[in-house]
Amino acid sequence: MPNSTPGPSSSPGPDAAPRPSWASEPSSAPRSDSAHVPAATPGAGATLGAGATPETGTDPGPSSPHRAGFAPAPGAASTHDPGAGMAASATGAYATSHEAAASVGGTGGRAGEAFGSVPGAGSTPGSASAASTGARPSAAVSPDAMLIRRTLDEIGPVADKVTSYFYALLFVHHPDLRALFPAAMDAQRDRLFKALLTSVKNVDDTDYLTEYLSHLGRGHRKYGTLPEHYPAVGECLLSALARHAPGTWNPEAEAAWVRAYTTISQVMIDAAAEDEAVAPAWWKAEVVSHELRTPDIAVVTVRPDQPYPFLAGQYASVETPWWPRVWRHYSFAAAPRSDGLLSFHVKAVPAGWVSNAMVHRARPGDVIRLGSPSGSMTVDHTTDNGLLCLGGGTGIAPIKALVEDVAERGHRRPMEVFYGARSGHDLYDLDTMLRLEQRHPWLSVRPVVATGRPDGPANSLSGQLPDAVRQYGPWREYDAYLSGPPGMIRNGVDALVGVGIPSDRIRHDSVDELVAAGD
Repeated sequence: MPNSTPGPSSSPGPDAAPRPSWASEPSSAPRSDSAHVPAATPGAGATLGAGATPETGTDPGPSSPHRAGFAPAPGAASTHDPGAGMAASATGAYATSHEAAASVGGTGGRAGEAFGSVPGAGSTPGSASAASTGARPSAAVSPDAMLIRRTLDEIGPVADKVTSYFYALLFVHHPDLRALFPAAMDAQRDRLFKALLTSVKNVDDTDYLTEYLSHLGRGHRKYGTLPEHYPAVGECLLSALARHAPGTWNPEAEAAWVRAYTTISQVMIDAAAEDEAVAPAWWKAEVVSHELRTPDIAVVTVRPDQPYPFLAGQYASVETPWWPRVWRHYSFAAAPRSDGLLSFHVKAVPAGWVSNAMVHRARPGDVIRLGSPSGSMTVDHTTDNGLLCLGGGTGIAPIKALVEDVAERGHRRPMEVFYGARSGHDLYDLDTMLRLEQRHPWLSVRPVVATGRPDGPANSLSGQLPDAVRQYGPWREYDAYLSGPPGMIRNGVDALVGVGIPSDRIRHDSVDELVAAGD
């Protein structure tokens, strides 16, 4: 999203999209300290790690070497990079280009964590595999993948330095790209770099890579990412790797990275161009209702300025007028409605910029922005399988939408909902769920309270949500849906697999996007 007032994407259509060409002969780049970035990084679009803070250190050094072919060249083979797309999504430490230059060589918050084996690496958003770790399995590892992974293994121990040096180069030598980032860079500084590493790590998994990168390319239109931004990101990426991976960086390794980045960039560019033909980069949405359910949870209903197509169980990225270029993900709390209104359940969390603005500041008449819908936690209406749903906290919102979706289809199938919270007070939407249960005989709702005695119906339970599910069943003939905090989802997936539900029938929000969102 360019500056604070993004407009429709100006990228050309599929046939006209500039394709950055990359030099077939890699050039040498300055080398310095060693570094390492363990390959596996989160595979969730805008959901890559967060939390690094400003750093101080040495000067970034000479400008990154220009590699012939890094400039866009119509007709040249290339790919869309999560880097440039991610660049638009980084949120962080009030870093200006000068602060970025000063940040090289320091340590920062969770940056190192960003490059380790993070849950969700190489997973599809909404799938059970998002709770796994490590790189996706591949039948055979290509020579390029082997070279890339050696570089990743080397830079892991100094991941913070690699990230800082990358951003220093990007902001100092391409200051125009700074406008794509929010003013503060501490919350999501690692997203761009982590998306790049996620992509190259899975360079041999064509199907996954295409799906993942296409999602990024479409989703990052709202940041104002253009095809011509990718060469700059590529130059800075290779320069950062060359400087911090002296043990494995050579012409062969550089060539492998160039080829991988070329593929990555073009997939994203093409996906963005195709999406531009059918959807806006973002929607304006007016707040029409704001209901405070608890001191820190609000139900916010908005009216988009044009039709907003989505499916029950999906989520949207939301930007408020008070924090330009800072986007957070929220699930839709209702199935598509005839009046076109959309509802979100938002919990304000400490230091949560968007969540606090939505809960404590937004009022009817305010206008927010919505990115395109995402997520695959949707109901398969072609089967008669029962539905087992676990909703923790505000994670009950998409579960409620799924109930409405099944009801509207008129197809009776058993649906078991376990609604969990820390205390009975936190079951803010229990009355709504119980009314749905009374209306639909195929629906069962069980409140689960972690601490204290649960209030509500006779089937209320105490304890952790995954443990409560184990008390019932059998669930082998059910499709499972989970929505809530990352820890609940991870534990829930383990519990569901343990009671016999195949992992390919378990769907949930992307764990990494939940972690990255922060609020």
